[in-house]
Amino acid sequence: MHRFQIRVYYEDTDMAGIVYHANYLKFIERARSDWVKQQGLDQNAMREEDGIVFVVRRIEADYLMTAKYDDALEVRTTVKSMTGVRLIMTQEVMRGEEAVFRAEVTAVCVTRDGQPARLPKALRQQVH
Repeated sequence: MHRFQIRVYYEDTDMAGIVYHANYLKFIERARSDWVKQQGLDQNAMREEDGIVFVVRRIEADYLMTAKYDDALEVRTTVKSMTGVRLIMTQEVMRGEEAVFRAEVTAVCVTRDGQPARLPKALRQQVH
């Protein structure tokens, strides 16, 4: 399981001081990017040298509780399944041991012209 720390800043909240719903997607994106880097992949090199990039194909999200200004949160990312072309991850935003947000994210790779591509071999070998 990958863990990524987040602090809720004023800019992350709405008028009530509660994390604005779309910002949870930003939080989990940062955590996925960090996870990819920890897998030894350089996304800039993937784009420039291999001509492929990761894209989100699907997100199913549940807002469970509110997070507020100055909360210390942790995004926990777990690989649920992976095929040659699809990576499915479960991501939870936690405040302590309480889940405030949960999502299942399906990511794929595409070429520069938007055509489907296989996930990087190094990732497929490392995660399996």
